[in-house]
Formats: sequence, C-alpha cells, structure tokens
Amino acid sequence: MERSTIVRVHEGLHARPATRFVKLAKSFESEVEIIKSGKAASAKSAVKLMLLAVKENDEVTIRTSGADEIEAVEALIGYLENPLSGMVEDAAPAEPQPSAGDTLRDEPSKAQAFAEDIAGALKGVAASEGYAVGAAFPHFPAVIKPESRTLSPAEIEPELQRFAEAVETVQARMNASLASDTLSGNDRGIVAALRDIAADDELRDGVAAEIRGGSDAVSAVIAASSRIAAEFGKVDDPYLNARADDVHSVGRQICLALLGQSDASLEDIPDGAILIADDIGAWDLARAPLKRIGGIVCGQGGATSHIAIIARSHGIPAILGMGARIEQLRDAREVAIDGHRGQAVANPEGKVLADFRSRIEEAAREREALKAFRDSTPRRADGTIIEIAANLGSLEEIEAALDAGAMGVGLFRTELLFMRHMHLPSEDMQAETYSALAKAFAPYPVIVRTLDIGGDKPISGIEFPEEENPFLGWRGIRMCLDRPDIFKPQLRALLRAAVHGNVKVMLPMVADIEEIRRTRALVETCKTELAAENIAFGDFQLGVMIETPAAVLVAPMLAKESAFFSIGTNDLTQYIMAADRLNPTVARLNDVSNAAVMMAIEMTARAGREAGIMVGMCGEAAGRPDLIPEFIRMGLTELSMSPASIQRAKKCVMDLGK
Repeated sequence: MERSTIVRVHEGLHARPATRFVKLAKSFESEVEIIKSGKAASAKSAVKLMLLAVKENDEVTIRTSGADEIEAVEALIGYLENPLSGMVEDAAPAEPQPSAGDTLRDEPSKAQAFAEDIAGALKGVAASEGYAVGAAFPHFPAVIKPESRTLSPAEIEPELQRFAEAVETVQARMNASLASDTLSGNDRGIVAALRDIAADDELRDGVAAEIRGGSDAVSAVIAASSRIAAEFGKVDDPYLNARADDVHSVGRQICLALLGQSDASLEDIPDGAILIADDIGAWDLARAPLKRIGGIVCGQGGATSHIAIIARSHGIPAILGMGARIEQLRDAREVAIDGHRGQAVANPEGKVLADFRSRIEEAAREREALKAFRDSTPRRADGTIIEIAANLGSLEEIEAALDAGAMGVGLFRTELLFMRHMHLPSEDMQAETYSALAKAFAPYPVIVRTLDIGGDKPISGIEFPEEENPFLGWRGIRMCLDRPDIFKPQLRALLRAAVHGNVKVMLPMVADIEEIRRTRALVETCKTELAAENIAFGDFQLGVMIETPAAVLVAPMLAKESAFFSIGTNDLTQYIMAADRLNPTVARLNDVSNAAVMMAIEMTARAGREAGIMVGMCGEAAGRPDLIPEFIRMGLTELSMSPASIQRAKKCVMDLGK
C-alpha cells in the first residue's frame, strides 16, 4: 500500500523527529519504507531515515506491506503532516532560565555585542550566545586505539556477541539517564536519539560485516561509524551534517564499553569554568553538571550540533568548530568567550578583561533586578490586580513556571497530552494530569483549553476528513461537539480535577454562541453521570478563547454566556489579516500591533468589561513589553506567556502603576 503527502514536521525528519517516526514505524508488523525523490529507505532505521534528508515541505511516499499496512500508513502519514511531531515529548521552556549562581554568564541582546573583533582572539563558530570568563577546564580524553588484528574464523561469533553486549551496555547507560530526573526535556530527546543510533540496524549491520570480514570489534565499530558519519557529511543540509558528530560519539561509547573503559568525567568541573575540548559527545555533555559550566569552547561541532543545542537550552555561551586552534587554549589558565561573535581569548587581561566583566556584570544586574519581581503582585494604578500567568503544554513545564513566579496558568494545551500516546488518553489519565496541574498552582487559577485538534495536527484515535484548508475546517470545539465520545471524558476529567484546585475551562475556535450553550449542556450531563457513579467532582468556570473574527463580532453576546474571555492572538491575527502564520511570504502581515488586530482586541475587551467578566490574553503578544501598556489600558486583567517572560512582564505592569 502506498500514500504520498507533504511533510509538515517542523524542520523535517532530523534526529528527534526521526527517532519518534522510527519508533512509530516499529510499532507495526508491516514492512515500511519512505520514499523521497525516487530514493527509498527503511522507516525502521533512524540512520537511513536521516540520510534520506527529508525536510519540511518535501513530498514523500509511505509504502507498507503486511497485516497492518493500512493502520501503519494512516499513523505514519498523520505523523508527517503534524508540525509538532517529534517535539512533544521533548518540550521545554522556549528560553532557558539562568541559575541563581550564574554571576559570570549572561545572554545580552545583539546590541551589546562587541562592535568589532577582539585583538588576538581565536575565532570559531558562534554556537550559543552570551559572554563568560572563567578558569579553563581542559577535557581531552585519550584517543581510542584498536587492536587492529585479524580474527580467526573461530573468533568471529564470540566477537559478534561481545559487540552485541557492548551495545546493550551503552543503551542501558542511556536508558538509566532517561529514567532519572537529571535531564531536561530537550536533553532527554537528544539522549533518546543517541540511544537509537546505537541500536540502529545500519550501524549494527555495518559493524557485523566488518567483524565477519576479520576485524576486531573495536576496529569494526570505528570503521562502520566513520563510514556512516561520512555519509551524513555528504548530505546538503547543515543539521544533518552535524549528525556525523552523533555517530562518532555513539561509536566511541561502544568502543569504550568493548575495552572496559570510561571517558574522563566532567563531574569535577569547578563552578563557572570554561570547558575546553577538541570534541565532546552529546551523551557526555547531557549528563554533565551543566549548571556549573560557565562556557564551552570546542574544536569540533557547529551551530546545529547537539552540543550547541544543549548549550543554548541551558544558557551556556559556546564556541564550536575551533579546529586546530583549540590547542592554543589547552594550557590556558583563564579563558574569556564571546558567544555572539564566536571569539575566545586565552588569559585575558587589561581592557579586554574589563570589557568582558563589564558586560557580564551589567546582564547579571538586570537578571537580579528582575528576580525581585518573582513574587510580586502587579497592579494597575487603580489597584486592580493583573495576573501574570504561564502558557504550558505539559506537567514537565510546571517547575519553570513556578520558579518564574507565575500567578497560575493562563493556557494549558491539552492536545499535547493526546498527541503523546498511540491511543486516546483515558478519563483517569486526563483527570490525573489536570489534578496535578491544579494542585501545583493552587490557589491560583489554571485555565485548561479543551482539545484543540484538527486535520492540521492529527492524533491517533481520531480520523479526520481530507480538507482543503484544515485551519478553517473540522477542528477545536467543532470536532469536540461532534465527538462526545472524546469530549465527555475530557469534561468529566476536568470536573474531577476541579476538586483539587481552581480549574477554569475555555473552548477553542468558538465562532457561534450555540457552541458554548451545547458545551454547557454536555457539562451538566457529565455532572449528573459522575454523581450517579459516586465520583467526586467540583465545578469550573466555562470561558471562550477569542481567536476567530466571528467571536470578536459577537463578543457582547458571547460575554453573556461566558465566565471569561482569553484572547488567542496567534490565530486571531492570522484570521483577521487573512495571512497564514506559517507562510514566510506573508509574515509581515502577521503582526499583532496591526491596527485591525488591535481594534479587534479592544472590541473584545470592551465587551468583557461591559459584561463584568475577566478578559485575558494567552497569545505570544501577551509577553511583549511594548504592547503590555496598551493591553492594560484596554482593560485586560490577565496576561499569560512563556515562563521566561513572566518577571519582565511583572516589572512592566508595576512600572505602569507608579
């Protein structure tokens, strides 16, 4: 069976999305191939899949053969057509929060960068922004030396077994890290991708062929991993080129397991030290004490390598791709790095050192000043409290929101819970998730958005019709009301969670007053059922997410039926401006500050004020300091945003009240 589609996965099938795709393909008995431009690869091999270099907006064909071929095609096509695929389980805050002890690290704006190159600086690839000065910590593990001997026929099978056991050892170590709570969501996805490379048939078969040809296991691993890495190096894609580093890293770990050795540990790196290395495996860095690392300078790697991704997600300035110049830092006492321009200075002194410290201290002062607003309660000049809340998609993000001082949750995206599983989540599973959320933020409110799924981001268990424009099709509240078998378990779970905290519920994509009336009737049915079953439940306020022009125009009538409004500026902007927010050619039109969009927001706010209900905002614009004063003037009393923006938003509101 074959079916073609256009890939919508954000940035294509790179490491983590490829890993998820392979995992999904392996869940089916059928043989599965993916075909691009006439070239086919097994969908059950992460390495072969990545080498196919499937990018966003590429056309591909899925070919299946077997007992469950129909189900396999549907599931895999659904994955490829979902922009969030591969990102869900790795969700992490969009911007890292610096740790309290970071006094010599910053993330300044581009305007603060050095105006010109620093005299005598060593240049590399600017991989993660920020400045740092710290003691050098050289990390140069010994080069692995294979035996380079020819095996006798009797030694081949034992050597194959020894290789298999080494792979199991590496995977067990990585699984132990994945099972621990030491990895962030982003790092977890990277380690999972490395683990799958270790188990990939392309690598295993390559090593096995080398051993059967007479090579010892260590030599075989080096040869096979080098060959695969070279293939990645030929691909016309910088991100996939960087996967060569991952293959080398995994190969090294297998070799060390074969030799019964371990790499030099990063556990002893001092606070604020600058890690100097020729090469660092993503596996080694992901499990290192990242909060103690002040900066990274590496001979290998680039801006798209997993080292760079880990550094950026943890706010660690990094310079990669130094090449042989890294040797000039091996014996340095102290190193200063400029992650904006990719420059490193060995043993900085005089004006250079003073300039670095000045920039670092200025950024540190700004961060410290913002921390003072963590527990603040911002108010308007008239004393009205403005709730600064967090937008979340999973329970893993709760800690970052609480650490930032979130006054509750203004948007909890429940679709991510549905997309994580091969089957629809049960009522009990949902109730447990929503209850944990409510408990974590009590007594602050948590606003849970009911399932906002459509043909643009399908999930297992819901069959969506083919639509010319799924963004304007059967999605959000429209789909939910047509599928009470899906909607009622969610509403029942939310009622059960309301026992544990201040739960509010909002409906997405509302365009007609009857949609909220029908939902309210369904809620009453759920209450009756729960009471009859002797299941404890509470009550929740039912509100509307204002994101369609229709909802804006009938806002005065909707306000009479709703407990609150929350303005979703992301979709509202694209619908008002008739400009697809995923289309870069019309990106200039997707601006919340456009007069048409701002008028729609003011109309909504006025309708809410006149009806006496709360009006908030959960779109990305809620965290924009340049727009917050205008939103407050309009009468919004709740702004919800990424945790990284909360303290700055609190300061902005409090400055208005002075």
